[in-house]
Amino acid sequence: MQLLETDKKNNVLDSMMRIIDQRRKEIIAANQKDLDAFSKDDQALYDRLVVDEAKVDDMIKAIKEVKVQEDPVGNNIAEKKLDSGLEIINKTAPFGTIMIIYESRPDVTIEAAVLAFKANNKILLKGGKEAKHSNLVLESCWHEALAENDLSKDWIRLMQMDRHETRDFLKNPTEPLDLIVPRGGERLINFVKENATCAVLISGRGNNFLYVSPKADWDKAKKVIINAKTNKISGCNALDKVLLDKNLENYEAKVADLYSSLKEVNVAVWADESIHALCSETKLLTDKEAWYEEFLAMKILVAEVSSMSEAIQKINKYSGGHSTAIITEDKTEALAFMEQIDSAAVYHNASTRFTDGGQMGVGAELAISTDKLHHRGPLGLKQLVTNKYYVFGDGHIRV
Repeated sequence: MQLLETDKKNNVLDSMMRIIDQRRKEIIAANQKDLDAFSKDDQALYDRLVVDEAKVDDMIKAIKEVKVQEDPVGNNIAEKKLDSGLEIINKTAPFGTIMIIYESRPDVTIEAAVLAFKANNKILLKGGKEAKHSNLVLESCWHEALAENDLSKDWIRLMQMDRHETRDFLKNPTEPLDLIVPRGGERLINFVKENATCAVLISGRGNNFLYVSPKADWDKAKKVIINAKTNKISGCNALDKVLLDKNLENYEAKVADLYSSLKEVNVAVWADESIHALCSETKLLTDKEAWYEEFLAMKILVAEVSSMSEAIQKINKYSGGHSTAIITEDKTEALAFMEQIDSAAVYHNASTRFTDGGQMGVGAELAISTDKLHHRGPLGLKQLVTNKYYVFGDGHIRV
């Protein structure tokens, strides 16, 4: 595929920032059409759909952050000259064409596309029908920015397909397709995995856990739990499950205290049989499948464990492999826990809400990958390239 000069790509991003700023009223008006047509039954999805002045500012900020980052394409990973005289250079290279399938969030049309474009990939965007008007305006902004810089609008395109047409395209793409990144709930992710015939990089569900050790500072634990649960319920890094070690000092009082603290901030508290027996005001969990569920709501499950080993076992069985935390004042214990947890991000005495490209120093992100190949965690600019070997010889043949 055509490799664009860094200046060319950055000029497109300059144009894009100016165009979005100039057209912000149009963008917000289009978004209002989507909001008016959307049922508020799913509050998390509704929250993700909203584009206001602050969200437009965030779009511009994301583009600016990507523009100032080093171009990730064509950088040497390794270089060596063999005894045979062959010179081998391993360089970063674009994937080619990346398809991004996402629900609700119109800002993905900007933040995901700008990363993939700066990494010299062509982008196919398949947004949800609930954000149709917003996405169409944002696509036209991209096309205006590309045209200003003499580039084809084919670099960034919004795919207008229903579910049936999307399934057919995934099974039999009508154009080159190198990577698919689904961003959304488990249903969307499974739909893509079941139908895609090319590589899929999973931006997984949350279902994040936090374990409170007997060596925890209780006030610190409550502060982190409440922040991780309530700071943004629609975030894939929000907290869903709390495991309390029954060996905590004044355990029964702490269970009651946590329930009261969560109730004060309007969080519905569900509990396993052990916790419910200690605090009957909680709602008893009867559906065991809820252990696998990402709530995306003001709802939390509190359960009892008898040891750190039991906590690790439960977390690795039920979590989405996204973010997990331990609250303890023992750093050795924390490290042992973090090493054994199979998640993209593991935390010691900190909220899971920090699993975010900007918060983790990566910058704007395409998604949070819970895959292990080729990258896990925030997918920033540097992670949106693959590699290629350049081999230089002088009539070399293998014998």
